[in-house]
Amino acid sequence: MNPAESHRNEVVLSAEEYDAVRAALAAVTRTGAGAQAHSLNSLLAQWSALVDEVEEGYSWCAPELSHDLRCRNALAGAWPLLPSRVRAIRQPELDGIDERYRRATIPWPGRSEEGARWWTWRVPRRLEIEASEQRDPDWPLGWETMPFSRPAFVEVVT
Repeated sequence: MNPAESHRNEVVLSAEEYDAVRAALAAVTRTGAGAQAHSLNSLLAQWSALVDEVEEGYSWCAPELSHDLRCRNALAGAWPLLPSRVRAIRQPELDGIDERYRRATIPWPGRSEEGARWWTWRVPRRLEIEASEQRDPDWPLGWETMPFSRPAFVEVVT
């Protein structure tokens, strides 16, 4: 690709838009002393990386997945606070990552797929475990706390 062409497609935000994005993210994310502030780019990258992991086979436990979903929760909280032009520019990217997550997961049995924080009510289709891990006959270790039996569409692989 010609470098001049790539610069032509770049979107330049105004100083006010950058300030509004920073304020939106600061309102929904917590950073401790010395911690780096989150950017919209970093949250979208975290969400995409988590989806990559879920697509390949999620190898952590259910509570860890809940923890890992903080990046998506932060995006949900910040999104309505972002300037409309920023949302319009970044919405296709977020929609694409969300769609990948939907394809790599299944909804909790008995839960609606619609509504706020829909991503928290989904289970990875593929759970990866160590061959040496003991597990109950249904769920792998760390998932046995689920309030339902393992759906047939959830594959457990070593």
